[in-house]
Amino acid sequence: MQTSKNQLQSIAVISTTLEYQNLEKVLEGLVKSYRKLLDIVRKEKDLLLEAKVDELVLNNQEKEEALEKISALDSKRINSAIALARLIKLESAAPRLLEIAEVLKGTKESDQLRQYQNTLALLFERLKNQNLQNETFAKSALKTVNGALDEVKETLSGKKTYQKGGQYKAGPEQAGNFVSKEA
Repeated sequence: MQTSKNQLQSIAVISTTLEYQNLEKVLEGLVKSYRKLLDIVRKEKDLLLEAKVDELVLNNQEKEEALEKISALDSKRINSAIALARLIKLESAAPRLLEIAEVLKGTKESDQLRQYQNTLALLFERLKNQNLQNETFAKSALKTVNGALDEVKETLSGKKTYQKGGQYKAGPEQAGNFVSKEA
């Protein structure tokens, strides 16, 4: 039994549709994961401002898990995009969503791919900006902590000075000398 040209085209359309559906499923997962990561990073900002260290540690673990999930989904996205690109005869070793959308121009799939690409770019930009803010807050907090530690260190190390007449005066490392009685 011979396969007609129309039947081959129908098989190609079905295969393309299945590959597109796989890519779309992965893209949906990526959007959800990036949104979750953005929520985690925003929560991190609040925890940094409130100095809730224990909760910050848990939040960072959650962030690491989200990043691992995104990494796995991104690998699936690459594989799905390559498979779809082959079917639509796109000559690219690493096809981008916009390249695939251009080949599928005039279809709802093209519009959807452009929408996914825009959504992911927007989420990525928001994540980048929030991370920069969080980094600023973290550096500020570390600077404050380091300053406070330096003050404590200076206080505990003792200031060795000499009194009039050459008598050595012990610093605050001795019990009871944390506060000077002199005003």
